[in-house]
Amino acid sequence: MRILITGGTGFIGTRIVEAARARGDEVRVLDSFRDDVHGGTPVLHPDVEVIRGDVRDAEVLDRALRGVDAVSHQAAKVGLGVDFADAPDYVSSNVLATAELLAAMRRARVGRLVLASSMVVYGEGRYTSSGSDHAVVPAARRRADLDAGVFDPRDPVTGELLLPGLIDEETPVDPRNVYATTKLAQEHLAGNWARETGGTVAALRYHNVYGPGMPRDTPYAGVASLFRSSLERGEAPRVFEDGGQRRDFVHVDDVAGANLAAVGWVGNAGDGVARAFNVASGHVVTIGEVAALLSDAASGPAPIVTGEYRLGDVRHITASAERAASEWGWRAQVEPGRGLREFATAPLRA
Repeated sequence: MRILITGGTGFIGTRIVEAARARGDEVRVLDSFRDDVHGGTPVLHPDVEVIRGDVRDAEVLDRALRGVDAVSHQAAKVGLGVDFADAPDYVSSNVLATAELLAAMRRARVGRLVLASSMVVYGEGRYTSSGSDHAVVPAARRRADLDAGVFDPRDPVTGELLLPGLIDEETPVDPRNVYATTKLAQEHLAGNWARETGGTVAALRYHNVYGPGMPRDTPYAGVASLFRSSLERGEAPRVFEDGGQRRDFVHVDDVAGANLAAVGWVGNAGDGVARAFNVASGHVVTIGEVAALLSDAASGPAPIVTGEYRLGDVRHITASAERAASEWGWRAQVEPGRGLREFATAPLRA
């Protein structure tokens, strides 16, 4: 099988390339080598064909898709961003680029797509009120509560604080920042393409991906990388809110494995199917626990809990990955306690 991996020289993309090669697939990479992602030219195996170009360029896409059986679309601008001034770049890099890719796949008659989506499409996670099993959609967190150190969301009717739980793929989506909106737009575009062309889409909703080779010292990196970068500078990790935010951290090698399993699924799922899958470890940890674990493993200074917050952040988001397990046999293999300890001293990307 020949797989085109967009963003194939990025953090996640390189691991998918390695895993696909190890499986015996023929791999082609399309990447723009953006300066805010790459601190130099990543080195891939010489038998990997690399096309340097932008996913928004129709001519480049037509060349990249020749003879391709499936696409793993990883190219994107990630993270919460600095401020709303980033919005045009997010929309162009994520939404327009995906539209161009899908149009080119239609021209090339390539009908299998694995799309890198994100947990951020859900907004806040699943919540219940005290004494009830019924899901409650939380109100947006109020600045007055956040300023007062009340970080958990409230029931929009009673005003009481809610209890967090696990989400599945049927949880209603509610994107609460620009990045989240663009990821959901990618899913919708891919669904439109599948219905019109008979193609098949697996939209992988990644949770907090971490591992060796994460980019360092950038506002667009994940929180694990920001903590790791602080420790490498000899500084204490700075934990926002009270550190009680619940997350699921999934290792990049597990994410690569999920992509290859999904490639097999899109080849057998039938025509015109677009389906979302959570890609998560299945282990709930708090941001404060992650910072403490990394500090301890790196023999660095203890984390500082700052009480700071960002309005675009959600409080709790953790997931069930049972759909991926039941439909294409994938489960994460790296437990976060072990993986994060190894990550504490692993190399980062400049």
